[in-house]
This record gives sequence, structure tokens and C-alpha cells, in this order.
Amino acid sequence: MGLAQPLNPSVDRNSENPMNSVVLLEFLRSHRLAVQASVSSASRPQAAVIGIAVSDRFEIVFDTLETTRKAQNLRHNSNIALVIGGLTAGDERTVQFEGEADEPSGSELERLKMVYYSAYPDGPSRVNWPGLTYVRVRPIWVRYSDYNANPPQIVEYRGEELV
Repeated sequence: MGLAQPLNPSVDRNSENPMNSVVLLEFLRSHRLAVQASVSSASRPQAAVIGIAVSDRFEIVFDTLETTRKAQNLRHNSNIALVIGGLTAGDERTVQFEGEADEPSGSELERLKMVYYSAYPDGPSRVNWPGLTYVRVRPIWVRYSDYNANPPQIVEYRGEELV
């Protein structure tokens, strides 16, 4: 994997601590929770905290039940937004992650389950839950913001730069 450079280099305001795709992947993988947002068929917002894992391709994977609002919303409209980070007191680093969700099958599902199980070793214990499904989110737009830095460091990527 080559190092992806920022979408807008002028937005990267802190050259002392440069952000690149390797550092971004490490940041994402250091977090196991995200806030996800989707939209219902009635155009109503929905958000929830979810457990996540991140592949080498910057795919975010999580499990959920088919009966959840998030699963139903994403089947109607595959656009999803996630916020990762910002939940630890004193750490003002976040990633805004916009992407497209799907429910993989076959070998893709098996590959992503291994990614998920590496972050959640208890994941296989849920495999037989009725209606359990796995959701993959492929990146479309990603923004890393570090307000611990002075001046703040803000770096944006297009999804194709990360895959």
C-alpha cells in the first residue's frame, strides 16, 4: 500500500506531525467504537454506537441484526456516515468517514469476518444469532481532525486514495 497524500494539502496545517494513510489506518484501528448515522426511508435520521473493525483497504466492518433500524435504513439507502474517536477525555482527534455500505457474501464476507474477529474475538459466538448480518463500509470521503495540535491538523482523503 502506497502512502496516500491529503486530498487538499493546504488543509494539512501541521507539517511537524504529517498525516498519511499508514498513520490514519493506525488511528482507525486504535478505536473499536464509532457513531454511525443513516437515513430512514421516511428521511428521518438514525444514529447508533457500533463496534467496528478496519481492513487494510480502509473498509469498516460491523455486525448487526437485520431487524435494526440501521440495517433497514442501509438496505434502503446505502449511504452512511461514521465518526470515530473523540470519545476519550482530553483527546480531540476524530475521523469523519463517509461511505457506502453493503452486506458482503461468499469469500468477501469470510475475509471481512476475519478482520472483524481480529478486533472482536467474541464475534464467532454470535454467528448463530438469528438475523445476524455483517456490514461493510467502503470509504468515499474521510477527514482526520486533530485539535490536540496547535494549529489544528485537518487532512482529507477521497476514498479511491485509500483503497
